[in-house]
Amino acid sequence: MSTSRYRALFADLIYNEEGEPAKIVVVGGVDHYAIPDEGFLRHAEAEDVDRQIVALIQERIKSMEDAVTEGLVHMLGEETVFTRPAIRHAIDHMERILEPGAVDRDEFRTALWMTKFRATVNVHGEVVGIHMPGLEAERE
Repeated sequence: MSTSRYRALFADLIYNEEGEPAKIVVVGGVDHYAIPDEGFLRHAEAEDVDRQIVALIQERIKSMEDAVTEGLVHMLGEETVFTRPAIRHAIDHMERILEPGAVDRDEFRTALWMTKFRATVNVHGEVVGIHMPGLEAERE
């Protein structure tokens, strides 16, 4: 049995619908986003919110998968027989970034912060939109 607990992936990048930042709190050993709601804090499990964000990003990237793949191949500057399938595989399995140890969470958050990424959630912890230049996505 693993002793590591899930740590919030999008800490400091979550905001309520009024633009107020959500903080990370630990409740019963589980990370939660504390979402401001008219003077109160509504708690949503971080892993649930993070999964919604990753799914929304993945959905948006998949809608422009060919352009993303071409851009990454061009950025890499070299193409092998495995390049395109590897990129598509990474897009198809993007949820793996949520696994403990899959990414350096601090570096990941810093990179997202530098791109002006932010996610908007309602008081129930439902993601209503992500905001990042070139990757805007809203839930309907």
